Amino acid sequence: MTDSPTLGRREVLAGGAALAAGAAFAPLAQARDFRPGAEPLRYPDPDVVALDPRFKKYKLGNAAIERIHTGLRWAEGPAWNAVGRYLLWSDIPNDEQLRYTEEDGHVSRRFRAPSGNSNGNTFDYQGRQVSCRHGHRDVVRYEHDGRMTVLAAGVDGGAFNAPNDVVVHPLDGSIWFTDPGYGALMEYEGHRLLESASSPQPLRKEAVYRIDGQTGAVAKVADDPVKPNGLCFSADYAKLYVADTGVSHYPDAKSQIWVYDVDGAALKAPRTFAGMEMDGRTGFADGVRCDEDGNVWAGAGWAGEGYDGVHVFAPDGARIGLIKLPEICANLCFGGQKRNRLFMAASQSIYALYVETRGAHIT
Repeated sequence: MTDSPTLGRREVLAGGAALAAGAAFAPLAQARDFRPGAEPLRYPDPDVVALDPRFKKYKLGNAAIERIHTGLRWAEGPAWNAVGRYLLWSDIPNDEQLRYTEEDGHVSRRFRAPSGNSNGNTFDYQGRQVSCRHGHRDVVRYEHDGRMTVLAAGVDGGAFNAPNDVVVHPLDGSIWFTDPGYGALMEYEGHRLLESASSPQPLRKEAVYRIDGQTGAVAKVADDPVKPNGLCFSADYAKLYVADTGVSHYPDAKSQIWVYDVDGAALKAPRTFAGMEMDGRTGFADGVRCDEDGNVWAGAGWAGEGYDGVHVFAPDGARIGLIKLPEICANLCFGGQKRNRLFMAASQSIYALYVETRGAHIT
């Protein structure tokens, strides 16, 4: 995501703060000290909040939010490699990917640099990394022999705006990704394609695409979301969830998460899964992941303290839990040896929290 003259991050944040001026909220995560050597937090963590009794089973009484790295510019695209036991993510403005190793908590910079201003990352079921690159406006795969394959650089004879997030289907190897175009709207996260940043649509209508696992053919599968951003499959792969952040640039757009029925290579029955309004404030859902019980965990932000962090939705779309962070959360994934550790890419930092559920998929 990025700023715009219509409604950018700063304007959304300021507007959310104004709406919240008279509202009463629980103790805020901003007061916490995440620095090394800080006083330990008394359990249970007050910033892991059950909004509905259904969330209580997922909150561990003796687990706290940890900040495992900071000093980034805009963290995105966390993905867990189970074989290597490491987390990788993108720092888009710094044009690099970083890696956190589970065995000793070490973070190494420039895992891939330059990264092409990469955003979303994932791993396929053969263990290969797949990345969306703002700078090159493509989707690529890093092969076992170290080479890189460009999987998609355009569709119907034209280039993409700037691919954003990506997931892989295990049964047919297809790769599904979004193209909202944020990386083509400004120099900070890619390359501005236009003479001015006045247009919210760089080259083409923002959409969701699918790369066929056998033929490599690229096809548009949905353009209902105004700016489709994060996406994930349901636990049984029968549904696809897509976060819509169109309100960042289109004032009339709704801030919501869409859900589709997956019918082979097609998406059907587009509908609203959940809205992002809470206590009189509206932010964005950016990256999304599903757990083994069908709950959707969404990185959220741009509405201020007490809202920014992770919102958890039950399969019926009800908001049941909230993880409050002192920064805007762009994206997240489940990882660790048991896939029960939630990693959160939040602005300048990476946070982690053990929860009593597992990610539905490998990353």
